[in-house]
Amino acid sequence: MNALVALCHFCELHGPRTLFCTEAVHPPSPDPSSQAGAPVPGDRDRDGDREGEGLTMRANSSATQRGEMCEGCRSLPASHPGFVSIDDETGIRFLSHQHPRQSQLFSVVRQACVRSLSCEVCPGREGPIFFGDEQHGFVFSHTFFIKDSLARGFQRWYSIVMVAMDRIYLINSWPFLLRHLKLTIHCLQSTALKVFDIEQGVCPQRAMRMNSVFSPAVFPHQRSGNAARSLTSLTQHPNLWASLHSSFSWLLKACGSRLTEKLLEGAPTEDTLVLIERQTEEQEEEMSCWEGAEGGGSKSQRHQTESNYGHDFLCDDSKLDELPGPKFRSLRHLRQVLGATDFRQLAWHVLMGNQVIWRGADPGLIQSAFTVLKSLLPVGCVRSVPYSSQYEEAYKCNFLGLSPNVAVPAHVSSSEFSVLVDVSSERSCQVSAAGEDDIGALHQFTLSSANTQPTDRGPALLNKLEVALSNENLSVDVVSHCLLCLKEEWMNKVKVLFKFSKVDGRGREDTQKVLALLGATGPGEEDNVRLLKYWMTGLSKTYKSHLMTAVRGGERSPSQ
Repeated sequence: MNALVALCHFCELHGPRTLFCTEAVHPPSPDPSSQAGAPVPGDRDRDGDREGEGLTMRANSSATQRGEMCEGCRSLPASHPGFVSIDDETGIRFLSHQHPRQSQLFSVVRQACVRSLSCEVCPGREGPIFFGDEQHGFVFSHTFFIKDSLARGFQRWYSIVMVAMDRIYLINSWPFLLRHLKLTIHCLQSTALKVFDIEQGVCPQRAMRMNSVFSPAVFPHQRSGNAARSLTSLTQHPNLWASLHSSFSWLLKACGSRLTEKLLEGAPTEDTLVLIERQTEEQEEEMSCWEGAEGGGSKSQRHQTESNYGHDFLCDDSKLDELPGPKFRSLRHLRQVLGATDFRQLAWHVLMGNQVIWRGADPGLIQSAFTVLKSLLPVGCVRSVPYSSQYEEAYKCNFLGLSPNVAVPAHVSSSEFSVLVDVSSERSCQVSAAGEDDIGALHQFTLSSANTQPTDRGPALLNKLEVALSNENLSVDVVSHCLLCLKEEWMNKVKVLFKFSKVDGRGREDTQKVLALLGATGPGEEDNVRLLKYWMTGLSKTYKSHLMTAVRGGERSPSQ
């Protein structure tokens, strides 16, 4: 990420000052015109960087500025080489010193520091704020206080600023930056508070100040003596600046990798929107669980396990190769192993939203079956527990993998809204004659369901999919693209039906006319309508809120 993080301090003698700064240095691009005998640009840059790292203060601080610095304004001495961390994946180096390496960045950070600790503050003087312009960059600033028993008001004022030229990127990163900067600030404040309590216990400053005689002549000398106190002294942290370097470096790396640009052909699909929403929810849940780990470790561990289950299930098809043992490779492969009749019944239950239960001793095989079957549904309709030692209710998951010794409750096995696939290894004696990837020879699959409705009429999506799967002239990739087109077609029908019935609140007769217009009536009409209603639950929150906002805006506009 092309940004810079800095810790700033308001000195009682010298005003706002930059204490510590971390910036990212990208590796130089290779020059194809360079000759073999010429020096490598990277080596020359590295030598220059070493010189700049050790002489940072020489480049951007004059002798007058160095003379004005007190202990409270200084983090690292001028002779300190600073801190360097290298990202092995990208080759980016994260450099930390008191001031930036370049003079242009020095003025930008200096202005951000002054504004964050003077005019650009939020109510209460503690908290986040955003400011900036195209010329001097945009700044995310979080001001906070640190306890100091010798300071005026027993506290000193600091801020952490992130400076970047990309305004949209910085605004979109606001929740992420706020969560992680709060952790860093809380760590600094809690450490300084412990030191403050110890010092107050030894020598209470409040009582001593109230009993001392105020003299205007000695007041400046008193303020001068108390002002020069460093952050290291306030926290008694021996590796404070190294810890801040690690924290700021990780923040720059994580903030740069969490948002990436992706070229989309047209508007983003519902699956894309749902994946973005789930990723945001997982990050927020991870942070909340991490913050509450001290009070409830088992709870946070359970949330993390459930989050990993969902992430593993929503993995790409390329992850199938990482699963151990034999596995299903595609829908066509699954259809060949189960047979056309059992496959259609299983796919029907998946499309209708019924709970699909696989019970067997091979977790990899079951997970591969789920990874293949989940391609039939929108991402928003998928809730999975790949492998469990106990039964989970249908409202928690519509894909459930169970170990062989787990009993399915009677009310589930007798329900028409579930299907059970038992995987047994009764034909293991034929392993020597069959290959290790021949699932049909290694396992036997028994499908059972209490459903009495016919599954050979619809839905229309399943009928078209079976035509593609049975056509051997079509490759697996072509069938996958056909399925993608069919899903997009029916998701568009779902959007129309949702807007018409849920948002506009039309009656049953009008809804029936819309269904006929969408081609959902006729043979298999009941299954088509059931599929549309189930897929409504997979619509993204972004799309639903957009529709509701547009409707409210349309209702207000006539009155205005």
